[in-house]
Amino acid sequence: MIKFGTSGWRGIIAEDFTFSNVRLVTQAIANYVKRQGGGKKNLVVVVGYDTRFLSEAFGRTSCEVLAANGIKALYCKRDTPTPTIAYEILRRKLEGGINFTASHNPAQYNGLKFSPAWGGPALPETTKTIERYCQELTPDQIKSMPLAQAQGLKLVEDIDPRPPFLKRLKELLHFSAIKKGNLRVATDTLYGTGTGYLDELLDQAGVRQKVTHNWRDVLYGGRPPEPSAENLQGLISIMKKESCHLGLSTDADADRFGIIDSDGTFINPNQAIAILLYHLIKTRGWKGIVARSVMTTHLIDKIAQKFGVEVRETPVGFKYIGELLVEEGDRFIIGGEESGGLTIRGHVPEKDGVLACLLAAETVAMAKKPLRKILAEIEALVGSVYTDRLNFHLTKEAMEGFRNRLQRKPPSEFGGLKIANTVTLDGYKFILADGSWLGVRLSGTEPVVRLYLETSSESKMKKLISLGKKFIQGE
Repeated sequence: MIKFGTSGWRGIIAEDFTFSNVRLVTQAIANYVKRQGGGKKNLVVVVGYDTRFLSEAFGRTSCEVLAANGIKALYCKRDTPTPTIAYEILRRKLEGGINFTASHNPAQYNGLKFSPAWGGPALPETTKTIERYCQELTPDQIKSMPLAQAQGLKLVEDIDPRPPFLKRLKELLHFSAIKKGNLRVATDTLYGTGTGYLDELLDQAGVRQKVTHNWRDVLYGGRPPEPSAENLQGLISIMKKESCHLGLSTDADADRFGIIDSDGTFINPNQAIAILLYHLIKTRGWKGIVARSVMTTHLIDKIAQKFGVEVRETPVGFKYIGELLVEEGDRFIIGGEESGGLTIRGHVPEKDGVLACLLAAETVAMAKKPLRKILAEIEALVGSVYTDRLNFHLTKEAMEGFRNRLQRKPPSEFGGLKIANTVTLDGYKFILADGSWLGVRLSGTEPVVRLYLETSSESKMKKLISLGKKFIQGE
C-alpha cells in the first residue's frame, strides 16, 4: 500500500520502491493534476531527481506516464535540489512537480515528493487523495508511453532549472556583503544535489573554499546523506586544517542544512534559525511573523518578543510553514524547523539548505564575528537556551503501552515540576512553569519515541533528560 509521510512517499529500492509502484503513483498524480485542472489544456509538471541509485531512471518512467496522460513533463537534465523544483513550479506557473528523492534517508531508500501548483510540499488532503487514487487504480488504468515517442510529440522536454534558481538566490542575499567578507569556507555537499549550487554560488561570491564529496556516490560514502554533527566530522577536520570561518553542508536533495562554526562547533538547526532570524531583523529591518514547528526552539520566541515579531507555531512538516509563507506574503520573515529546514520572505514555500548555508555566510561576513559569538550576543539579550533531542527505541508492546498512557492520562508534573501548559498540536509538548519544556512524538512507522527538551541551563537539562527517560520507560 502506498503511504505518504511528512515529506512524500518513501521505500526501500526494489522492495517497496519499484518501477511498477512509480508508475502507479505517477498515474494517481496525473489523475489528481487533471481533476485539479478542471478540463484545462496544456497541463505541465516538472520532474526532478537526486543522486540516488536509479533516481534518473525513475524520473524518466514518471515522464512516460505523465505523457501518456497528455501532461507535458519538463525533465531536469541533471540531479536537482528540492527547492529548485519548487522555484521552477512557481516561475513557470506549472501544475506541480515530482521529485525523486529520499532526502537524508540511507542509500537503500528512494522516494517521491509531489509539490502542487502552490510550490510547497503537498498538504495532507492532497496526499490522502493521491493515496486513495492509488488504491482505486487497476493495472489496465495505468498509462505509459515510450520516452522517444513522448519526446517526438513534445510531451517530454529536457530543461535546466539551475540558472534561474541561482539568479534568484543572489537576489535574496546581500551577495556583495559575502564578496566583501573575505571568507574561507569548507563545503560538503554529501554526494548530493547541492553540488553545482552551494559551491557554485560561493565561487561566484569569491569565497575561498575547499569542497568535498562533490561527486556522485549512490552509497553516500556508507553514511546517511544527512548534514548532522556525526556525519560532518570530516568537514570539521578540513576546516581546522584550512583555518576556515565556516563549514557548510546540504543533504542529498539540498533541502536541509548543516553549519559548522570556525572552531569546529556544530551549530544545530535550532541555533541557526534563531541566529538567522536575528540577522534578518537587524540587517533588513523586517517585521511581521516568524513560523516554527511545534518542537522547534523557543529561543525564536524570545527574539521575536524582543523585536515585536509574532510567532506562529505549526505541526511538524515543512508544508505547514510553506503554507504560512504563501498566506502571509511580505509579513513572513523566516520559517524553520529543528530538523534542519528553513525558508525566508520572497522565497519558495519549501525548505532550502542552499539558502540557509549562504545566509550563514552572509551573517558571518556582515557581523565580522563567528556564529557562536552572535549566539552569545542573542543570549545576553534574551537569556540562555539549551536544547536536545533523543530517540528511544521501544518494543512494540512498550510503544503501545506508552501511547495508551499518554492518551488515557497525560502527566500533570515531572518529578515535582508542575506542567503549566500542554500543547497537543503534533505530539505532546509539556511546558513547565519556568519555561522549560519536554516534547514527545511517536513515530508512525517504527517503535520509536522522540524526546525533545529545552531549558535554561546545563544542570536543568541533565535533570530534564533523566525525567524524560523515566517518563517514556514507565519508571
